[in-house]
Amino acid sequence: MENHQPKRGGWSWWYLIFIGVFLVSLWVPLYNRVDPTFIGLPFFYWFQLLLILVGAVLTAVVYFATEA
Repeated sequence: MENHQPKRGGWSWWYLIFIGVFLVSLWVPLYNRVDPTFIGLPFFYWFQLLLILVGAVLTAVVYFATEA
């Protein structure tokens, strides 16, 4: 017989990683400027795109770390 364990649910300490990206994205004066530009994009735009990529990578890390 196979031993099936129920999938673990609930809260994990790994979810605290998301707070950093969330707080940085809310702190607009940090990235509300034009310089430095990157391939013609002002800092304001490319920094937000970078936050999306960082958030996606961190989501994958948390997903695999909390997967039971």
